[in-house]
Amino acid sequence: MAAVRTSLESGVGRLVVSHPPVNILTRDVLAGIRAGLEQLAPDPSLRVLLLSAAGKHFSAGASVEEHLPPLYDDLIPEFMATVSAVDAFPLPVIAAVQGRCLGGGLEVVLAADIIVAATNARFGQPEILLGVVPPAACALLPTLTSRGVAAQLVYTGDPLSAEEARAAGIVTQVVEDDELEDAALALAGRIARHSGAALRIAKQSLRHDESGRTNAFSRATSLYVESLMRTQDAVEGLQAFLDKREPVWSHQ
Repeated sequence: MAAVRTSLESGVGRLVVSHPPVNILTRDVLAGIRAGLEQLAPDPSLRVLLLSAAGKHFSAGASVEEHLPPLYDDLIPEFMATVSAVDAFPLPVIAAVQGRCLGGGLEVVLAADIIVAATNARFGQPEILLGVVPPAACALLPTLTSRGVAAQLVYTGDPLSAEEARAAGIVTQVVEDDELEDAALALAGRIARHSGAALRIAKQSLRHDESGRTNAFSRATSLYVESLMRTQDAVEGLQAFLDKREPVWSHQ
């Protein structure tokens, strides 16, 4: 079965990530997301995109194995290109989130226009625990929530509950776990009633800071690949995670 499935019905596009057990975002999965977006975007009947994931959890994040040298030279630019593709999608994007939505999974979700969360959803950027940082979140979080909330998520690695994320302005709507798909589809249906041309212009108007976001993505990618991954701690933290041991940080 393909790791990313797409469909389109009554103006609602569906892009579903299905990479069991926890929807790790490997380079192949990321490529599938980008391909799905490219396939759906030009369809004249499309009005709104619903981004979701199969299983108990939305995503536990990007592949740690592919973060290690020398693979990060490919993974990080491809990951950032995927987040940018979600962010730049020409029509409204709704993300439906259940269970764990961590690391790269949350960064992809942050690029959506609207996030609907199940009560069991947990949102976190645990990269700091591995000696690295979330490049896309560093660019996107300050545009979605307060500077303090953004800093706390990135600096501590502690997750937020669905209600905490809603209170912070990250999540738009929280629903019961078994109502997530119906609620997200109902919202998508309300949007899909409207003019595609109007929705495209509305999105362009709401995202008037496009150049600023593009510059932020570019800077975050450069800092990650050219500065962070050159440090001893970044490689140590990632390798320690794979080895299931505590990292030993340098004294830099």
